[in-house]
Amino acid sequence: MAVNDADPATMDPREFARLVKKTPTAELRQMMHGERRTAVLDELFSSMPGVFRADRARTLNAVIHWVIGDRPDGGTDTYEMVIANGACALSPAPHAEPRLTLALGAVDFLNLVTGNAHAVALVMRGKLKTTGDLALTAKFPTLFDVPKP
Repeated sequence: MAVNDADPATMDPREFARLVKKTPTAELRQMMHGERRTAVLDELFSSMPGVFRADRARTLNAVIHWVIGDRPDGGTDTYEMVIANGACALSPAPHAEPRLTLALGAVDFLNLVTGNAHAVALVMRGKLKTTGDLALTAKFPTLFDVPKP
């Protein structure tokens, strides 16, 4: 199956992660510049509460903004994640001041949320920019069970 034909909403997360892993970067970029971009981002973000580890978040209360670049018009898409009272909720539009902002390109985002890239490596290579609470930046990757491709 080609990544452009894949629907993350109907696929097992590990299967989608493997598909992302074996797909050339140029094809991933093409998908994220095409008409499916919003649907793919919406589905990946909507799946995050399902892999959220409340036991690791404990008393954490934070607003996190994800800024996903590489839109065809040169702009970005911003999603807001609210972690509060042991729960994780997402919105496709920001409403509150973030404690942490994570900014990265669309292909790097796909690789990160499918377990094909690690946050620390992306930060070190300058592909993931973080603004805000450094302690939360370090803790953030442990708050989710990311699929293993």
